[in-house]
Amino acid sequence: MSETQPEFKKVALIGTGAMGQGIAQICAQSGSLVYLFDTRPGAAEEAQKAIKDQWSRMAQKSKITEDQQSTFSARLISAHSLEALSDADLVIEAIVERMDVKRELFSKLESIVNSACVLVTNTSSLSVTAIAASLKVPGRFAGFHFFNPVPLMKVVEVIAGLKTVPLVCERLTAYSRQMGHTPVRALDTPGFIVNHAGRGYLTEALRIASESVCDFATIDLVLKDQAGFRLGPFELMDLTALDVSHPVMESIYHQYYEETRYRPSYITAQRLAGGVLGKKVGEGFYKYENNLKQNPPEAPAPVIDKLPPVWVSARAARRASLLQMLKHFGVVIETAAAPSNEALCVVAPLGLDVTTVAILERLDPARTVGIDLLFPDESTKRRVIATNPATREDMSRSAHALFAMDGKAVSVIRDSGGFITQRVIANIVNIASDMCQQSICSPEDLNTAVTLGLGYPSGPLQFGDQLGPDNILETLMNLQTVYGDQRYRPSPWLRRRGALGISLMQREQP
Repeated sequence: MSETQPEFKKVALIGTGAMGQGIAQICAQSGSLVYLFDTRPGAAEEAQKAIKDQWSRMAQKSKITEDQQSTFSARLISAHSLEALSDADLVIEAIVERMDVKRELFSKLESIVNSACVLVTNTSSLSVTAIAASLKVPGRFAGFHFFNPVPLMKVVEVIAGLKTVPLVCERLTAYSRQMGHTPVRALDTPGFIVNHAGRGYLTEALRIASESVCDFATIDLVLKDQAGFRLGPFELMDLTALDVSHPVMESIYHQYYEETRYRPSYITAQRLAGGVLGKKVGEGFYKYENNLKQNPPEAPAPVIDKLPPVWVSARAARRASLLQMLKHFGVVIETAAAPSNEALCVVAPLGLDVTTVAILERLDPARTVGIDLLFPDESTKRRVIATNPATREDMSRSAHALFAMDGKAVSVIRDSGGFITQRVIANIVNIASDMCQQSICSPEDLNTAVTLGLGYPSGPLQFGDQLGPDNILETLMNLQTVYGDQRYRPSPWLRRRGALGISLMQREQP
C-alpha cells in the first residue's frame, strides 16, 4: 500500500458491483480520493459501506492499522450524478458488458470531465478501440482490466486502443504498481492476454471429452496430477459457471473469425441450454451436495498373479527413464529388436496415438499400450496409459497393475493422439507462442499474466521451455497428422524456435 503521491489524485468508479468495489478499495489504499457512482439508487452508498466493512475486518486481523482504516475510509465519496465526477483525473468504468451502454456513458463523460482526465474501461471481452470510436478525443481512452477478486488478483491488463496515446498507458502502468498490482501491457485484441491465453486449457479438454477418451473427472485428475494445475478444466468451468465461460469461448472464437484453435464445444453449449451450469446450481460436470463437489470413485489397480515380459519401443520418449522404472519394478524386460509373442509392448509417443505407433512399428496391437512421458515420471503424481481399440483386456489389466506397482495413481484411457496432458499443454504453449508472434504482448508479460491471472503452475512459454520446444513442436505436428485438424498447426514462433533448439522467450532481432 503506497504512501507516495498517487499517479491519479482523484479517481471515479462507475459501477459499484463486486469488481467496482474491489478497484475502488485498492485505489483508495494507494492514496487516491475515490468517487463511487452507480445508476441504481443507493448502490454507491452500499458499496461505500461494504468497502469500509472490509477495511474493518482487515484491521481486526492486523493486516492494516486502525489509522490506515480511518484514512482509507475518508477517501471514499458517494457521487449522485455524473456531473459530480467533473474534477476526476481518472474515470474507471466497471458496468455491464454491452458496447452500446459503454459508448453512451463515455460520450456523456467526455463533455463533463476536464481535458486532462483519462478514461478507461474494465471490459474483459469488448474492443477498446470500438468503445473509444465515438469519442472526440480517443487518445485518452484505454483498457484497464482487473480480475476478481481485485485485491487478491495482483495483475491488471493495460490495453492500448488503436488511437490511445502512449503516455496514457505509461501512467496507468505506474498507477498499477502504486496499487500493489503487476501491470501487463497488451494490444487491443480479443481476450487481451489472460482470456486469450486460457483458451487452450478448456477447449482442448472439451475436445478430449467429446472423443470419449475418458470421463470429465479423469481429465481433471490427470491435468492436476501430471501438470500441476490447481483446478482441472471441468472443475474450473463448474466454478466460473457455463453461463459465463461458454459465451466467452464463443465470443473469442467469432472475434477471431472462426480460428480453429479457439473452437468451442457442443458439450458446453448443450449443458448451458439444459441449465447444468456448475456449482452455483448444484450440478455441472460434477454434482454438489451442501456446496461440496462429489467425486466419482477411481477404479483400483487390478491384482495380477504373473505379469508378462515387457518390451519397450526404441522410439519411446524418455526411454532410459522408462527402462529404469521397469527395472525397479523387477519385471522381465525384453531387449531384442522385436518383442516376443508373449510380451506386453509399451510405446511412449509424443502426439501420436497408440494405434498409429503400433502400425508404424509393426507391433501386435492386441498387446500394445502407450504411456505418457511428456513430463518426467518423478515430477508427476499420476501415470497415464492408453489402450487402442484392439488391446486385449488381459494386457490392459497387466499394464495397469504394472505401472501401479509402486503405489502411484494410474489412469487408463482410450486411444488418443497425445493422451491428455500432451494435447492440453501443447495447445497452451502453441496459443501463447502465436500471441507473441502477433506481438499482442511480450513473452515476459504473457508468462506473468497467466501465472497471476489464471494460477497456472508455470507460464505457457515456461512450460514450453521446461519440456523442450522441440518436444512441443513434435507433439503438435503429430497431432495434426493424427487428426488432420488445423487447430494443431504449430505457430511460426514455436516452429522456428523448436527447430533451432532455442528458448521460446527469445525474441527475433528486428
